[in-house]
Amino acid sequence: MSAAALALPVVRGRLTERAPLAPLVWFKAGGAAEWLFEPADIDDLCDFLSRLDPATPVMGLGLGSNLIVRDGGVPGVVVRLGKAFARVERLDETTIRCGGGASGILVSSAARDAGIAGIEFLRSIPGAVGGFVRMNGGAYGREVKDILVECEVVLRSGERRMLANADLGYTYRHSELPEGAIVVSATFRGHAGEPAAIGAEMDRIAAEREASQPLRSKTGGSTFKNPDGHKAWALVDAAGCRGLKIGDAQVSEKHTNFLLNLGSATSADIEALGEEVRRRVKAQSGIELEWEIQRVGIAK
Repeated sequence: MSAAALALPVVRGRLTERAPLAPLVWFKAGGAAEWLFEPADIDDLCDFLSRLDPATPVMGLGLGSNLIVRDGGVPGVVVRLGKAFARVERLDETTIRCGGGASGILVSSAARDAGIAGIEFLRSIPGAVGGFVRMNGGAYGREVKDILVECEVVLRSGERRMLANADLGYTYRHSELPEGAIVVSATFRGHAGEPAAIGAEMDRIAAEREASQPLRSKTGGSTFKNPDGHKAWALVDAAGCRGLKIGDAQVSEKHTNFLLNLGSATSADIEALGEEVRRRVKAQSGIELEWEIQRVGIAK
C-alpha cells in the first residue's frame, strides 16, 4: 500500500514502508511495520498524528527489549523515537528531565554525574524512558512510580499533554497511560548523593545482572510478572521448564524467567514456548503466570 493510498501526512523525519522490525527488537525476530515513522522532533510527531487518519493504528517502539513482534508484522504506524528524543538535562540538585528515547544506562549515568541518587536502578532495566513510564519498570526494590514527577505525552490525536505521577494509576508493571499515547519526556526526582557512591551502586547492579541473567543473548528480558508472594523464575523452574525448547526458542538455563532466541526462532516459536511454560506452571502450582513482555502484531 502506498503513502498516497493511506493518505499519510508529509513529515520532516523518516517514514519507511514495510520496515523490518526484527533488527530493532532484542529477540531479533518478527515481521515488518506497515509504516515506521521516526519523527524529527516533538512538533513533527504532533503534526503527523494530528493529520493521520484516526482509524490508522499507532504503536510506540523504544529499544525493543520487552517486546515480541509477531511474524505477520504490525499494521498501521510504528513510531520510533531516535536521538532527538534521547537528551537528558539536569533541572536542579535532585531532578532530571529525560527524553522518551533515552536509555536506562544514559539516564542513570547522567544522574550519577549530577550527584542525584535513587535512580541507579534504571541502570538494570533494558529499554528506554517511554517504556519505563508506560509499564512502571522496576528492579532492585525500586519502580518508576517512586521517582517520576511528571511526563509529557503526545496523544493519538496529536495533542501534547503533561501528566503527573498521580494521573498514571500506577500498579505493579502497569499504568493507565492513554491508549496510543507516546511518552516524549519524563521528569525524575531522586535525592542528593556522591557521584562515586552512586557509581559504585550502579557497578554493583551491573555485576549482579551479568552474573544472573543471559545478557549477551537474543532475549526479551523478564518474561513473566512475579505473582503475589512468588518469584516467576522459581515457579518456572519448579515446573521443570529450565532449558525447555520449541524450535530455536529456549527457556534460559541461567535465569528461567528469560526466553532466548538461539538463532533462527520465529516469534511464533517464542510465544508458543511462553504459553507452554504458562501451561506447565499452572498445572504444577495452580498459579497462572501473566506475561510481562508485550506481544504485538499479527500472527502469521
